[in-house]
Amino acid sequence: MKQLFNESVESYTDEAEGRAPLPTESLQEFKAELFRALAHPTRIRLLEQLRTGELSVSELQQRLGLEMASVSQQLGVLRGRDVVVARREGSSVFYRLRDPAVGQLLDVARSIFNTRLAELQALDRKSTRLNSSHV
Repeated sequence: MKQLFNESVESYTDEAEGRAPLPTESLQEFKAELFRALAHPTRIRLLEQLRTGELSVSELQQRLGLEMASVSQQLGVLRGRDVVVARREGSSVFYRLRDPAVGQLLDVARSIFNTRLAELQALDRKSTRLNSSHV
């Protein structure tokens, strides 16, 4: 993802100099990589915790009640995709979101979920009323 981002930044810089605009394909690939990084429930849970600020691996493990190996593996994926950054202090490793906008993205996903849930609940109530009136 770093290479893709660097290529996009170079294209964007070129646009500022009157050359070709930011390639849509690169932007789409960046978005796809970002969403792939988010495509695991444990990674979402980790990001939800990190949106409040920097936490150590052991703090994340305790808060989520997960095995250390699972937490480390999923943090590695997020770090590899540049969604989080790590900082070592002694024997502890601390993680934080690279960009706070990831928290906003999680809020948008929650909003979409809540809207869909409300729609499904309304359909269920309507279906229940229809079935009750035919009895």
